[in-house]
Amino acid sequence: MFIQDLFENVEVDARYDAANDNSQLKMSDTRKTRLTLEQINKLRLMNDQRKIEMKQKLETIQKQYGMGTAAAGGAGPGM
Repeated sequence: MFIQDLFENVEVDARYDAANDNSQLKMSDTRKTRLTLEQINKLRLMNDQRKIEMKQKLETIQKQYGMGTAAAGGAGPGM
């Protein structure tokens, strides 16, 4: 959980679908699971979405903690 989640309206995560979640295995499940092309494509799309979210998170953190132009030390182009 991110601190932003406390202050922003967070909707239900659209990437997770409980109907497709068959990750819990039973003792009778002895065969190795195989990924279908549909599952691989979903994983790729989720990975792309995570990269976008991480980039946005880093931009937000940089805005919060980065030094502004006025507080950058005052060294102008003439120095």
